[in-house]
Amino acid sequence: MTPKRALRILAAEDMAPKVRRELSRRGFLAAGAGGAVAAFLAACGSPNGTPAVQATGGALEDTLSIYTWGDYDSPDALEAFTSDFGPRIVLDSYGSNEEMIAKLVAAKGTSGYDIIVPTGVFIPQLIENGLLLKLNKSLIPNLEHVDPAYLGRVWDPNNDYSIVKAWGTTGFVYDKTVITRELKTWNDFLDAAKNEASGSTSVLDDPVEITGIYYWANGIDWDTTDPAHIDAAEKFLLEELAPHISAFDSYPGGAAIPQATNALMQAWNGDARLGIMESPDPDRWQWVLGSPATELWMDNWAVLSSAPHPEAAHAFLDFILDPDWAVDQIDYIGYHTGAKNVEEMCREAGLEMLDMVFFTPEQLATMQDGEINEAQERNVEIWNKLKAAAGA
Repeated sequence: MTPKRALRILAAEDMAPKVRRELSRRGFLAAGAGGAVAAFLAACGSPNGTPAVQATGGALEDTLSIYTWGDYDSPDALEAFTSDFGPRIVLDSYGSNEEMIAKLVAAKGTSGYDIIVPTGVFIPQLIENGLLLKLNKSLIPNLEHVDPAYLGRVWDPNNDYSIVKAWGTTGFVYDKTVITRELKTWNDFLDAAKNEASGSTSVLDDPVEITGIYYWANGIDWDTTDPAHIDAAEKFLLEELAPHISAFDSYPGGAAIPQATNALMQAWNGDARLGIMESPDPDRWQWVLGSPATELWMDNWAVLSSAPHPEAAHAFLDFILDPDWAVDQIDYIGYHTGAKNVEEMCREAGLEMLDMVFFTPEQLATMQDGEINEAQERNVEIWNKLKAAAGA
């Protein structure tokens, strides 16, 4: 990809900015310690045992420290905040929720960060362990510009601690010059992987995405803890799918799609969109939303209970939710930000391939939130076994 504007793993320093953004967007359970995150958090107490800071609408501090996914906000927006309000923004990035949480817990309230951007399923544990500040929503009037469809999620029903930052989903991309029939479902994906795309199929390098293919294809709850279902998923993945996998690639949009490295690739929608846009032959590729079911992940703005600059943090959240920045943010990161009426604004602005950013009510109904449960460790084991069996 080029560094021009167009959502788990750290990228090499010499990669172009947009590639770093895509490579750094998520890390749900890709770290080896991922399966132990829930137990790790449950064992932690509050970060420093002191009362949380408060934001009252007073004078803004001169600095704002944001700990987030790599290159996940428009530089124009960040520069405009400093220009308009004064606080200098300091950015630091992480490659996974696990990495972020481990650093915050180890710091015991001395990290110096103000704002973090956790994926939704991690928020209950962050709240329970006293790591997040209850928002003063009177200081965030632009919250009214967020579509109610992306508020009140199960991890924070009243949005007391978090506000949607961006969200996406999972599907796959295939090369129509190699696979000439139409693929529509996860079962089609699996069939093509074992036939036309054998040895030229990549899957996301993520435990729950890999087991998800089997569960979604067979009408099984993605968050199942039933040992029989998990055993069946392991057997299928190791014995039937592994021989056909050529790569575990969380960001095929960064190289595999533009370079036509593989013929069939599981992908997140925003990354797939950017990859197709960067391809020298975009008509060669077909995006398919995972069917009959798939995931919906959502990253969220949150303020740390130990934030040294709570006033600036609240001012920034209100600023970034201003509708004036909605299109700019989507243009830069390639994912829906949850703003009201933003689809119409993006179409008026001429953004391309918006059917990969915005989804119909029928499509949204097929998307499922994940959860952290007792199956996580087993998912990681299957992921490791599959990588060994595939030899990719």
